[in-house]
Amino acid sequence: MDQRSGQKRAVEFLYPPIDPFDQRIIDMRDGHRIYVEQCGNPDGIPVVVLHGGPGGGCSPAMRRYFDPSAFRVILFDQRGCGRSRPHASVIQNTTWHLVNDIEVIRKELGISRWICFGGSWGATLALIYAITHPDRVAHLVLRGVFLMTRAELDWFYGGGAGAFFPELWSRFVNVIPHDERDDLIAAYHRRLFSGNVMEETRFGRIWANWENALASILNDGPLGESPAEYARAFARLENHYFHNGGFLEEDGWILRERARIRHIPATIIQGRYDMICPPVSAWKLAQGWDACEIRLIPFAGHALSEPGISEGLVRAMDALRRP
Repeated sequence: MDQRSGQKRAVEFLYPPIDPFDQRIIDMRDGHRIYVEQCGNPDGIPVVVLHGGPGGGCSPAMRRYFDPSAFRVILFDQRGCGRSRPHASVIQNTTWHLVNDIEVIRKELGISRWICFGGSWGATLALIYAITHPDRVAHLVLRGVFLMTRAELDWFYGGGAGAFFPELWSRFVNVIPHDERDDLIAAYHRRLFSGNVMEETRFGRIWANWENALASILNDGPLGESPAEYARAFARLENHYFHNGGFLEEDGWILRERARIRHIPATIIQGRYDMICPPVSAWKLAQGWDACEIRLIPFAGHALSEPGISEGLVRAMDALRRP
């Protein structure tokens, strides 16, 4: 990694802001309507962007990791978040619904194969989609790998990460009675789905603040409050997926099924000091996968907006441009 990346802001590695050339709502005919946009070159190499969370939604900054003259970039807000509707809904909202949504989008846009670009939960979804539809994926570009395992959830919601940030961990834990602290995901689930919107929003903000505070190595303390509507949707969706083990049939399912995608080239950009998704998961995923290249970024955490992460992702995508 260029040493300058530690001194430059992340935006200095990105392409200039662009607007979509296409925006649409796709009715999935099961109560969900999904926001989809396209930007860049309509005749370029297709790449689908899978955002994190679950429940994080897309942002305009996500368009800027791709050379707009080379790539046809497809972004969409996953069920229940961003501009998709119904907002914050977990009905008919599972990993397998999302995998089907990706296929519906691909077919509607007339794309045969595309690059899957995803970070954190977006990396999880990219892997699950590729395992399910390996003939539709040309390349995987992953950041902050999360394998949707019990061990990873225990690290972040069971005190592992909290050992490094005890003052922030106490804010997350102390709002829960002592007799419920053996399973904080379940304890928050009861409050995020209480039916009382004010209570759901309050606990949604606490849930979101814990994750946001640890996202970047450049942060050292709590950030400002997340907007109420965003925090409630983000926390409800994330908790819903984690409470249900990502809707996978067994713990460790991604690694068990990895053989189905060993022929697909992959690039992993992983922060060395990622407190949310520690690099051991990315390392395990890459072992024995000859077509996979893992790049550990020395002074970086989890966030897409970290300078080293942004630089690594832009370089990875630039390498995939046609000669």
